[in-house]
Amino acid sequence: MTRTDANDVPYPDAQLHFGVFFQGVNHWTIWSDPASGSQIDPASYRRVAQTAERGLFDAFFLGEGLRLREVDGKIHDLDVAGRPDAITQLAALAAVTEKIGLVSTSNTTFNEATDLARRLSGLDLLSAGRAGWNVVTTDNAWTGANFRRGGYLDHADRYLRAEQFLTVARALWDGWADGAIAGSTDAPAWSAPGSVTRVREHTAQFDVDLAPTLPRSAQGHPVIFQAGDSAEGRDFAARNADVIFSAHGTEFDDALAFADDIRNRLRAAGRPSDDLRILPGTEIIIGATEAEAEEKRRWIRFSQVTPATALNVAGLLWNLDLTDRDADGPLPAEDPVIAENSGAFGSRRIADPRETVARWRAQAEANHWSLRETVIALGPQRGHQGTPAGLAEKFLHFARHGAVDGFNITPYLIPDGLDDIVNLLVPELQERGGYRTEYSGRTLREHLGLREPLTRRATATSRQAG
Repeated sequence: MTRTDANDVPYPDAQLHFGVFFQGVNHWTIWSDPASGSQIDPASYRRVAQTAERGLFDAFFLGEGLRLREVDGKIHDLDVAGRPDAITQLAALAAVTEKIGLVSTSNTTFNEATDLARRLSGLDLLSAGRAGWNVVTTDNAWTGANFRRGGYLDHADRYLRAEQFLTVARALWDGWADGAIAGSTDAPAWSAPGSVTRVREHTAQFDVDLAPTLPRSAQGHPVIFQAGDSAEGRDFAARNADVIFSAHGTEFDDALAFADDIRNRLRAAGRPSDDLRILPGTEIIIGATEAEAEEKRRWIRFSQVTPATALNVAGLLWNLDLTDRDADGPLPAEDPVIAENSGAFGSRRIADPRETVARWRAQAEANHWSLRETVIALGPQRGHQGTPAGLAEKFLHFARHGAVDGFNITPYLIPDGLDDIVNLLVPELQERGGYRTEYSGRTLREHLGLREPLTRRATATSRQAG
C-alpha cells in the first residue's frame, strides 16, 4: 500500500491554511488588464487583505523588492515594480483588519538585527499578536549596491548572519518577563523591578548591548517564515522557522517529497515532525467547468507573458538582446552566449544554457510553438486550475496525505483576484470539513496551530526541570 492509496490517509482530519502573497517586483501580476488596480494605492492592498480576512485566511504576506530590476543597465519597465515599506504597509493594514496575520518579508543581509526586531515587535503589538516575519537572505552585490556596505556578504555567510540575526531578535523579544507590566494602578511601579533582561550578543556579525524597549505581544514572538530551498536553507528552516514558504506545491509527488524531507530535517534538529507548517506558493485559476478554467489559464498566461516579456525571458537564456525579434516567430537560430552572469535583472545566473536551449528547440519544433508559446510552456509552471469542487478535492488530497498544510496564494489580478477563491473554493472546502468556518483565535500563531516560540519552550523546560 502506498501513501496515495485512498484507504491510507495519514491525516484524515487535516484542514487547509491559506495565505495571500502580495508580490514584490514581478511580471505575474497582470497590471495591463482594465480590472487591475494600482499596486501602491492603499485601497488595493486594503481590499486584498479584507477579502482574505472574509475568507478566513491565516495571513496577508508581502513580497520585497529592494531594488528595481534592470536589463543592460536600464530599468526593466515591463514588470510591476516597487512596494511601500512592508512594515509600514502592514501597520496600516492592522488598523483596518481584525484577525488576519500580517507577514513582512525582511532581509537579514541589509537590515540591522536590533532595529528590525524592534519594528517587528512594534507591528506585533499594534496588531495584537498578528505579525510574522519572512526571513530572507541574499549575497547579491547588485542589490547590495543600494546599501552602504554594498554586496559585502560572502555567499557562505548568508545563513550564518541570518541565524545570528534571529538569535539577537529572539533575545529582544524575550527580554521582557511575563507580567512585567503592572496590572493595577495600585502597583508601586509601572514595570516590575528586574523584569527587563539586558541583551548582550557578541558574534561574528553583531555586537549588541541594550535593554529591549517593548514587551512581548499576545503571541510571544512574531511567527517566523522562511523560503530558502537549498539544503542549507531547508536546514535553517528546520532549526528556526514556524512556516516554510516553498516552491513545491504544484505536483503531488514533488510536494510530498519536499514535505518528507522537511520532516526528516525537523527530527534531526530535535523538533517534532509536525512543528513547521508547509505553505507552497501557488496561483489558483477557477472556472465553472474544466474547459472554462483552461481557457482562463491561457488568457492569464498570455497576459502575464507579453511579447516584450517573452523576448526578455528568452534573452536571459540566450544571453542576447532579443528585443528586436518577433515574439510570435521562431526561437533564435543563434547559439546562446556562454556567460557566468548575464547581468540582466542583476541576479540571473545561467552558467551554460546550451542544454536548456537544446530542449526548448526540440519541444518548440515538436509542438510548433512560437518563441512566446515556448516561454509560456517551458518557463516556471505555476499553480492549479479547475472547478471549485475539483480543486477542493485535489487540495484536500494534498493536505490529508501530508504533502502540504495549505497554500500561499498569489492573485494574478489586484485587487479582486481573491474573489473566486473566497466565494467559490472556500465554501467547497468547508462543506468537506477541510477549512475553518470561523477564526478560533486572534493571533497568527493560533491561526496556524503552532506551539509557543522555540525559545519560550526552552525556558519552560528549564523552569520545569528546576
